[in-house]
Amino acid sequence: MEDVIKLPGTEDGKPARKRVRAPKCDPREEEETRRRHAERLSVLGGEDRSVRLLEELVFGAEEELLERLVEEDEEEQAGALLVEDGDVSCDSEDDDGCVQTRKAAWVDDDDEQEEEVDMKHRYRRDLMKGEAELSMSNQKLQERMREQFQKAMGGAPSWADAKRKKKADDDEDDELMRRTGNFVASSDRLPSGILRMKKCLHANSSRPSEDRLSAVQFHPSAQVVMTAGLDQSVSLFQVDGKTNPKIQSIHLERFPVHRARFSLGGDTVIATGLKNKVFYLYDMMEGRVTPVHNVRGLKEARVKEFSVRPDGGELLLTGTNGYLHLLTLKTKEVVLSLKVNGDVVGVAFSQDGSKVFANSEDGEVFVWDVRSSRCVSRFTDEGCVKGTSIAASPDGQYLACGSQSGVVNVYSQEACFNSAQPRPLKAVMNLLTSATCLTFNPSSEILAIASRAEDEAVRLLHLPSFTVFSNFPVSKRKIIYRTSCLDFSPHSGFLSLANNKGHAPLFRLLHYKDF
Repeated sequence: MEDVIKLPGTEDGKPARKRVRAPKCDPREEEETRRRHAERLSVLGGEDRSVRLLEELVFGAEEELLERLVEEDEEEQAGALLVEDGDVSCDSEDDDGCVQTRKAAWVDDDDEQEEEVDMKHRYRRDLMKGEAELSMSNQKLQERMREQFQKAMGGAPSWADAKRKKKADDDEDDELMRRTGNFVASSDRLPSGILRMKKCLHANSSRPSEDRLSAVQFHPSAQVVMTAGLDQSVSLFQVDGKTNPKIQSIHLERFPVHRARFSLGGDTVIATGLKNKVFYLYDMMEGRVTPVHNVRGLKEARVKEFSVRPDGGELLLTGTNGYLHLLTLKTKEVVLSLKVNGDVVGVAFSQDGSKVFANSEDGEVFVWDVRSSRCVSRFTDEGCVKGTSIAASPDGQYLACGSQSGVVNVYSQEACFNSAQPRPLKAVMNLLTSATCLTFNPSSEILAIASRAEDEAVRLLHLPSFTVFSNFPVSKRKIIYRTSCLDFSPHSGFLSLANNKGHAPLFRLLHYKDF
């Protein structure tokens, strides 16, 4: 029986494919053919590597040749990879393998220069550890700021470790490939029906107000909440949901606060009273309270209602007889005045601050373009006899109008711009008293509706299903009382209300992970 050469892909114990038997030939002729081939190869150069490989193939060294060809193919592939990633180098190697570093796309020569930084500036004063550090180099300042950041974070965060993050991603991918099943992730959108929440200690529990609270607002960037009321005080509290310690409280002599709001950057608190033309500016960075007695161009007898423009340092003051005045905080002067029919009961800015929605007492809504000082649209709130409030969603999708009957109509902002008679997307009829406060949460998934005319008259509307959450407020238990104002934290993690008992009830919305 003739010997059969085993192919590389054939495994022991498995039948190989049947080979086609070669035709019979004369052994003498075959030996003579091999001898002539050998003589010709020796003439071409037997020491050449390719010739030796061909010679081994001719004379039957098939298995060794295939092994060499496989090794050479692997070396070529590895070399090609190195050529493609030519600007990637290995600086060090540990148990996790090679750490790849790329060349910088830009190198600034000024970064290498040693420059002394003045540490006496009020923004850098907290980084000093002694009077000897009145000046500090850029590199040392960066190290000090890094230490401060890691101390505040409780160590270096995991996202700052690129190697650790890459390894975790690789492990996650490996785990994903080792299992099967439903890979459709749950949606991040807020579900309707039941709102998962937790009652926390009152936001102002460390200093309750002695009179009715009129304002509550979360700081736009810090974990702080501000309350103000008729007890002539403005207070700041740190929000942790457990103790909510007081940070600072200021007293305004003979000045019951009607409305208080943070400025756009959150460094100033603006407070207005009930019967005064004077309003106060509280600079939190310097701890200075400044009364503003006169505003150039303002001829109103009192300053009571106002809104902060979301794209600049201006206030929109609500005057009498349908007037609206745009005031700059920098120069304390009126730069624009608008006029609507009837008394203004509520105003709201669009998400970019370019449009103003004004709801009049007659139930007519006006849309003004701030840049051109022109009324671009107006319509009558459907079914409204007397308007009471208005609010615009942060995502620019919805506009809510409240009425004295308690009905709140929710419109599409696009329809309000383009139609003289827009139809509401939903008429919310869950309140029996006047809808005096409307607030959207930052993600525009919740519309909070409240009335100060009745205890527990607060409803949370889910968007876009337009259904009210059934578990808020808690039935048969008074917690909220009469609400004059409410606000959501910057990422909707908390909800707080200002009530007539001088308290600010605080709720943790468990669906949202951040403050």
